[in-house]
Amino acid sequence: MIVIVGLVVLLVAVVVGFTGVLTNAGPAHPLTENFAVFGYHVTGSTGTLFLFGIVIGAVAMLGLSLLLAGARRTAGRGRDARHELKNSQRETAFLNQERDQRIEHSQQVGAATGAAANPPAATARGTRVPLLGRWSRGRQPTATPLDRPR
Repeated sequence: MIVIVGLVVLLVAVVVGFTGVLTNAGPAHPLTENFAVFGYHVTGSTGTLFLFGIVIGAVAMLGLSLLLAGARRTAGRGRDARHELKNSQRETAFLNQERDQRIEHSQQVGAATGAAANPPAATARGTRVPLLGRWSRGRQPTATPLDRPR
């Protein structure tokens, strides 16, 4: 909808500009005063001066639209970064809460059974599997005479 309104406004502006240049052109509409911009003397009719105004206005609109597009993009990136930060903080708080609940639960279970809250893991040394040909924790122990198979 906004695009259609923008196209209608642009079309009306082009028609008004075109009509203004054509109706003020020719020897019947000369510039009455000397007119200069940055040392450049504009000669001709008032229609020529109006055409220069239209061109300058179009360049100014282009510059303004580029400025606003850049500001919108920067604001959007900031908004996305804030949203991601908020999600990350929410997830961290949830995980911390879940961890605290698990610790509390394990302490309650340990107190009820009389066992330690965090019993040490009983793993056999020979059950570890090397990861890509290397041992994931430390070096492989050297075999002693008692450890050798018979």
